[in-house]
Amino acid sequence: MVQTYTLGIALFAAIGTFLFGFDTGIATTTIAHQSFLDYMQHPTKAITGAVVAVYIAGEAGGAILQSVIGDRLGRIRFMQLMCIIVTAGTVVQTASVNMGMFLAGRVLAGFAVGGLVSTVPIYLSEISAPQSRGLIGGISGCGISFGTMMSNWVGFACSYAPYGAKQWRLPLGVQIPWGIIMFAGLATFMPNSPRQLIRQGKIELARSEFVRIRRDLSSHEAHEEFALMHAQIAYEMEREITSYREVFRLFRHRALVSIAEISPAPSSPSLTLPANHPPLNVIQYFQTLNYTSLGITSHMLLALAALYGTIAFVSNALTTAFLTDQWGRRKMLLTGLASVIAVEIYAAVMQRAFQDTPNRVGKAFAILGIYLFVVAYYGLLNSTTWLYGSEVLPLALRSKVMGVAAASHFVVNVAITEAAPTAQAKLRENYYYVFVGCSFFFLVVAYLYFPETRLKSLEEIAAAFGDEVVLVDGRTVEVERREMAGSKDGEEEFIERTR
Repeated sequence: MVQTYTLGIALFAAIGTFLFGFDTGIATTTIAHQSFLDYMQHPTKAITGAVVAVYIAGEAGGAILQSVIGDRLGRIRFMQLMCIIVTAGTVVQTASVNMGMFLAGRVLAGFAVGGLVSTVPIYLSEISAPQSRGLIGGISGCGISFGTMMSNWVGFACSYAPYGAKQWRLPLGVQIPWGIIMFAGLATFMPNSPRQLIRQGKIELARSEFVRIRRDLSSHEAHEEFALMHAQIAYEMEREITSYREVFRLFRHRALVSIAEISPAPSSPSLTLPANHPPLNVIQYFQTLNYTSLGITSHMLLALAALYGTIAFVSNALTTAFLTDQWGRRKMLLTGLASVIAVEIYAAVMQRAFQDTPNRVGKAFAILGIYLFVVAYYGLLNSTTWLYGSEVLPLALRSKVMGVAAASHFVVNVAITEAAPTAQAKLRENYYYVFVGCSFFFLVVAYLYFPETRLKSLEEIAAAFGDEVVLVDGRTVEVERREMAGSKDGEEEFIERTR
């Protein structure tokens, strides 16, 4: 049973990913307001495009910083640092008096949310009980979809505001308090990760934090689980990782699974931006095109985009609550990728058949593909990818590899964004098949190489990858297999001893 305390902590920590979803999304409605363009003296398309580009560059920088200093500062202090930076970034954006100032605010905010979105899943996975880690860890993904949904609705509401700076300053200003609120919570009642404290040598503090978090356990159960956690982390620290070369030498499978799980997400394609800015994504592009061809414009288009975001969040929340722990991560990923492939093919066929025709019913079925996609992607993949990418890594690598994975995610996102307008103009609906191919490739990879992590503690997951697992009273056969596998005699001895 999920403890109310842990659930509350997870919801509060998700402010960090909410800021990612909201600040990512609100920019597209901001630059769509004529009042913003007039105030900024009609920036060129290249400068307007930089609003997205510099933000994603900032996200990549924040993710890399997390990989470099995340372990040194610890989860709580690193998130506090990001809260300070995101608050500064949102204030600068809101108060901007020229385009240069606005872009500076975008860089700062992007830097902060890039660090947060790669840290929050780690933090939540480390404070979760094995039986509820899908829910608790998945809340970080729900924060992204909730932020996206809210940015859509705020953009829709502000489209009714009178012409002027309020149309775009107010939505930007809505973000300012959340970094302050999250910082206050982190400084007061938010527990630190017991696993991170063990790694820092603060064993008694780690024990007290563990007991505080795992209130569902009896005293005896808490002692046993903490002892196992401590033993595994202590064993892993005996061969401390000092370089990325060692990461891929010792934990190649786990590191590649995490990076493959997170970095190619846009090829699904991922939809973290509102659906009213066509160049940003294939689905978004065709959504607007279909709406326009049906005579839907202005406020109604924004309302439908907001509905799109709402369906995304509701799908995400329902499956996180009722499927991730019950089904398991592997089944969620395989079903999600297969569903996305089917929807993308359906959308391509509908686009080809009805895009340039007066058939309104056919176009309505084409629009249905957009909403089927959002259910498939957000319902099955959005939360699962970030959760699975963090939980498959050993403690020593979580910050290092998650930072690299998140940075590569943002880099891929830039590539997709830059290529989309030209590819869409030349390939039209056939551009969907590029994503079909990418999704199918990752479906095969997931089927062959992604083990199940459901109901396993973070330490027990090591065994699913063939790595060492330590028991309280000694090492398990997984450790012995690794140590004795260096020679034929050693392997034969291992087999004899374990018959």
